[in-house]
Formats: sequence, C-alpha cells, structure tokens
Amino acid sequence: MNDYVSAILLGIVEGLTEFLPVSSTAHLRLSQQILNLPLDDAYWKMFAIVIQLGAILAVVVYFRRRLSEFCRTFIKPAAGDRWRHPVTLVMLSFVVTAVPCLLMDELIGENLENLMAMGIALIVGGIAMWVVDRTFRHPSTDRIEEMSLRQAIAIGLFQILAAAFPGVSRSMATIAGGQIAGLSRPAALEFSFFLSIPVMVAATVYKLLQYLVKNPTAVTPHDMAVLGVGFAVSFVVAWAVIAWFMHWVRRHGFAPFAIYRILVGAALLYWLFRQS
Repeated sequence: MNDYVSAILLGIVEGLTEFLPVSSTAHLRLSQQILNLPLDDAYWKMFAIVIQLGAILAVVVYFRRRLSEFCRTFIKPAAGDRWRHPVTLVMLSFVVTAVPCLLMDELIGENLENLMAMGIALIVGGIAMWVVDRTFRHPSTDRIEEMSLRQAIAIGLFQILAAAFPGVSRSMATIAGGQIAGLSRPAALEFSFFLSIPVMVAATVYKLLQYLVKNPTAVTPHDMAVLGVGFAVSFVVAWAVIAWFMHWVRRHGFAPFAIYRILVGAALLYWLFRQS
C-alpha cells in the first residue's frame, strides 16, 4: 500500500484513539499489522510515536484559554497556591511516571511488538475500568484546581502501568487512577488531557532522537513527508474527538469503552490463536 495512504489511515486511528480509554498503541499496532507494515521496523515504530504529537497539539489548541490561565496564575500565584497549582500537579505526575519508564525503556520496546500481551491488557483494562466506573461514584474532587499532591502522585503511578504494558491505555490508566484517587469523571478526564502534554512530548522527542542517532542517514524527504501527513491527520481527528469526549463524559460513563476494549481484546486473542 502507498506510504501516504498508510500515513493517513494511521493518523486517523491515532486521532480517534489517543484520548479515548481504548489504547491508541494497540490500535496502531493492529492497524500496522492489517496494512502489512512490519511491527519491528524502526521507522514505523518511530512514526507511531511521533504522530502522537499531532494529537497533543490538538489538546493545546482546544484548551488554549485554560492553559493560558494556568500559566498566568502559576507565574503569579496567590499566597500558598503554587504547590497545589494544576501546573505543579501535572509536572509531579509526569516525574512520577517518567523516571520508572526511562528505566523500563527496553521492556516497553519489547512489549510494543507483543500482540498477545496487548490483547490481554485490553481485556484486563476493560474489566478494571468498568469496575472502577461503577464503584467510585462519589468523588471528593470535582475540579483539578482542588486536587492534592497525593492524588497527582497516585495518577502518575497508575500511568506507569500504561507505559509498561501497551494495551492498557494511558488515558484509561489516568482516568481510572483519578477516579480511584477521588476525582470526578470530568476532572479525571481533564487532568488526563493536561498530563498527556508533557508525557507525550517527552516520549516523542526521546524516541525521535533515539531513532535519528541510530539511523542518521536513514531519514529521507519522503519519510519526513509521510510523517508530516500522519501528524496533520492525527491533529485534525484528535481535535474533534476531544470536543466530543468532553461532552460525552459529562453525561455518561465509561462502560461502553470498557465493553469495546473487552470485545477487541477477545477478538485479537482469538485471531492470534487461529494464526498459531
């Protein structure tokens, strides 16, 4: 299949799934398998990670006023507010996640090629999300401005699971972790969006530099153009998904996504069983 067509399709998949709690990594890997793109190919591994920046840019654009307000109040906070400021909480969660993930980088890379592990993670994560959504219905925190340091640390710890086991879903881990820590659905989702910015930017830059160091002459203008197409498509699709998802969560729960995860995971395991 033409590389540009593959880039468009993968960009659509990334934009649709990055912020839904269904695992964008698993969906991208499955899509690459369907498109006959080798899972162990260094370029397509890098491509799947870098186009996530398009989705992250959509977060920045969609929440630009809220982010601007956060930056302004962080620079000039009210007395005693800086340590519980949303910017501080996001960076704390980021650090809690980043350090272990750097140490587990090799394990994470191996799991990115393991479709069996992804299928299991989809099912287990779906069951966990369903249980959490039905159990934690009386939150103590309705707005991220009311969050505590303990809640931010807890969400960062939950996010490690998503990084170590592709298929868990970073969005699912942070949303469920937020609900367990006492956040309402909208607050957990909003914090998940904001936390995605430093996490995914750091992961993307790290993987891109890692690829360029190992393949200094491998990147061609064609490769960059294909990457640009995937980036642009993921940005446009993710922007629409963010707006829809924020509207949905304020009125509904996460049960449909849990059911979807379980069905996709079961279908993937069945397909792998038939292939063996």
